[in-house]
Amino acid sequence: MAGFHVEHFGCRAARADGEALSSRLRAAGLDRSEPAEAELIIVNTCSVTAEADRAARVFIRRAHRFNPGARIVVTGCYAQRAPEELAGLAGVAAVVGNSHKAMAPEILIQLAASPEGDLARHAGFVPTHALLAGSAPVWVDDRFAHSFIEEAPIAGDRRTRPNLKIQEGCDNRCTFCVIPQTRGLSRSLTRATVLRHVEEFVCAGGNELVLSGINLGRWGRDLPPEAGAPRASLASLVQEILETTALPRLRLSSIEPMDWDAQLIGLMREHGGSRLARHAHLPLQSGSDAVLRRMHRRYRPWHYAEKVAALLDAAGPDLTLGTDVMVGFPSETDAQFEETMALIRALPFGYLHIFPFSPRPGTPGWELHAAAPVPPEAVEGRISALRALAAEKTRNHRRKFLGRQLSAITLHTPNALAALGCTVALTENFLPLELDGRLPANRLAQVRADKFTATQALFCTIQNAG
Repeated sequence: MAGFHVEHFGCRAARADGEALSSRLRAAGLDRSEPAEAELIIVNTCSVTAEADRAARVFIRRAHRFNPGARIVVTGCYAQRAPEELAGLAGVAAVVGNSHKAMAPEILIQLAASPEGDLARHAGFVPTHALLAGSAPVWVDDRFAHSFIEEAPIAGDRRTRPNLKIQEGCDNRCTFCVIPQTRGLSRSLTRATVLRHVEEFVCAGGNELVLSGINLGRWGRDLPPEAGAPRASLASLVQEILETTALPRLRLSSIEPMDWDAQLIGLMREHGGSRLARHAHLPLQSGSDAVLRRMHRRYRPWHYAEKVAALLDAAGPDLTLGTDVMVGFPSETDAQFEETMALIRALPFGYLHIFPFSPRPGTPGWELHAAAPVPPEAVEGRISALRALAAEKTRNHRRKFLGRQLSAITLHTPNALAALGCTVALTENFLPLELDGRLPANRLAQVRADKFTATQALFCTIQNAG
């Protein structure tokens, strides 16, 4: 059987796409391989920053150099945004945008079965448009009619804690973001499909499942009403999962601040720490009202602080709060950046994802950057200051758990740590652990946090393993 390798770039939702694609290929009889031996290399791209684009191109060129016989298929956000850039790269056999993700498994299977790689001769696989002579065939349009890989099982992957992507696209129009162009408007998996996937995961022995999406809090708003059922919302779906399935633990990935409504926060109060992970990731981007307005974000700094207070009241102080912070948005002044620093100091974050603003072609942010860019040296200085604050916040949060018993799930452990007799794990409230002992992945365990490791994870003694 042909061997394949999937290289992931980007967010948790993008990884879920790649995992679903991988599951479909394995179900068709293809085998996983390392890039140097794979006959098919799938590059699942991101395009949220210029650096993400560059990283994908570097990987494609390197893969072709070390494995010139491999057929490289590029998918994901970069493939959707700029297919012509990718179709002309050496080694690229096809470009499949997010609009046609559901067709990607069959396109890849046909590639594996066709020594000539001539996809156009297969019925139903005519590319959406042709590019320059010699370029790879392209499947991209702006209708996004084939964007969900719905039928892929999530339980058979090598990873523990898999992502179930239940929502695609975004209706927001943040001035810096290219996602509406690369993934389209918000679309949801049906309630029945989600519940079926959860049941299959539980039956296969899964212990923790992560619900993910591009704008997860908007799940269900595009679905037609069901007779006798409540209005579809993320909170109603989470409640149904907890009431009708035996899933041991459910985790929610990133949710916009204003989508944490009273019902969803109420579920955190009722189930947080037992079957619902006490972990909330609320993107902030900036703590400055003026910058948030220029970004076209849907909340103000005081709204954000109010949501955090409500979540802490519901989940308690063991909640791990995470966020995204963008530095150097056009026209950001030193005073506006200090507003961001002040808000972050005031809130009990457990971790921060920090990144510089990257102008993306076709967004309002592109023009804003052209008119009023923040000098690179100012961006670098602000990022350094934020990283120092983030390190302090993270250590202070994790220090609270030293000497305490924690609930954790074991992960796949890197070989170097396994050789030392350790196991990598993650607590219910999203603290990274190293366990003093060997356990297989996907095992729920009670552990005691003893000390910090060199990487600031918590080193733990195993108390009980299920």
